[in-house]
Amino acid sequence: MHDMFRRIARRYDLLNRLLSLRQDVRWRRLTAEAARLKPGQTALDVATGTGDLAFELARRVGAEGKVVGIDFVEEMLHIARAKAARLPEGAQCVFEHADALALPFDDATFHAATIAFALRNVTDVTKCLQEMRRVVIPGGRVVVLELSKPVWPVFRQLYWVYFNRLVPLIGRALQGVDGPYRYLPESVARFPDQEELVRIMREAGLHDVGYRNLTGGIAAIHYGTV
Repeated sequence: MHDMFRRIARRYDLLNRLLSLRQDVRWRRLTAEAARLKPGQTALDVATGTGDLAFELARRVGAEGKVVGIDFVEEMLHIARAKAARLPEGAQCVFEHADALALPFDDATFHAATIAFALRNVTDVTKCLQEMRRVVIPGGRVVVLELSKPVWPVFRQLYWVYFNRLVPLIGRALQGVDGPYRYLPESVARFPDQEELVRIMREAGLHDVGYRNLTGGIAAIHYGTV
């Protein structure tokens, strides 16, 4: 997994925009809104990748707030830090190398914790959610943005053809390797659907758990309160 993300880091943003028709930008914005952060607060973005969700969170906590983005792929963090140096909201972002299953932070450190497009890649989904819950203050939110199962009948069939057949071809053409974007539809197929993820989040100790489908269920935002 580490080697796969290391290899695709350089074109990760380009392919996200292309394969989602730029819907990923909107999805991250809605995810940051779901965290319900206020100016001056702190947030943790788990598996931050190149930092796009961290920057959305930073826009909400403002100059007096702080966002920490963690990832286990240094090549992704290098890109995130380079972006932070260019963006106004980058000043309140810190990017650190860390393990999503063993977060190096004290209990109740952050006002919210988020994870985008990465929960299906961890080896223990419940453990990751428990760690996120542990580092969020009581009353704060844990928010998950993840590719999910489309719910519109006709659209669903067309989407699976695109996702399972065209996405791997486009990914291979632009990355020059076959594995990562063949893995993508396989990982989504294995990942729990919307209702099952609600159950897992409750099992991880979160309350008031719910979700919002995005673009017909291609992606979904799940949220829960500590």
